[in-house]
Amino acid sequence: MPSVGTIVKRKDGIGKATGRTKYVDDLTFPGMLHGRTIRTTIPAGRVTGIHYDFDKSGFTICEARDIPGKNLVALIVDDQPCLVDGVVRHVAEPIALIAHANRDTLTSANVVVDYEKAAPVFDPLASKQVLKELLIEKGNLEKGFTSADVIIEGTYRTGHQEHIYIETNGVIAVPDGGRDGGQTAGQKGVTVYG
Repeated sequence: MPSVGTIVKRKDGIGKATGRTKYVDDLTFPGMLHGRTIRTTIPAGRVTGIHYDFDKSGFTICEARDIPGKNLVALIVDDQPCLVDGVVRHVAEPIALIAHANRDTLTSANVVVDYEKAAPVFDPLASKQVLKELLIEKGNLEKGFTSADVIIEGTYRTGHQEHIYIETNGVIAVPDGGRDGGQTAGQKGVTVYG
């Protein structure tokens, strides 16, 4: 390999260092809408009202009732809605999506959410919700205990860890005009546009 033991210049290094590299936030397209997610500010309870305290002309607003089909993020189990459908399960849960052609107009739009608060459960042992129970059995436990020189018993726990990108994420989708309503999508996960 010719690069082993040498300093290899990154193809994208100069563009990023000089600010010439274009990221999702730098791009615009004709007719483009900017989007914003309205999120919960309490850990548990119910949404009792959403007030859009701004002139709604030019805005697109989407709530749970506007989702065709199931309001569901299908991951491990079907227990997470795309948008809050009354019950608040955690802080920063998406309640509504709003969009506008002008980013400043969008960010200045005042949305007030009314809640009926509930007592949150922060202790996993006190929770009635169980994501998964696993029973692992291998070998003969009684035989192992009988032949063991020392038996150590205890309760052991490990912390949860989830990977996540360190940078912010954004997405642009541009209708490609195809007969099937397809889109050319660009996602800023680990990709940049140049």
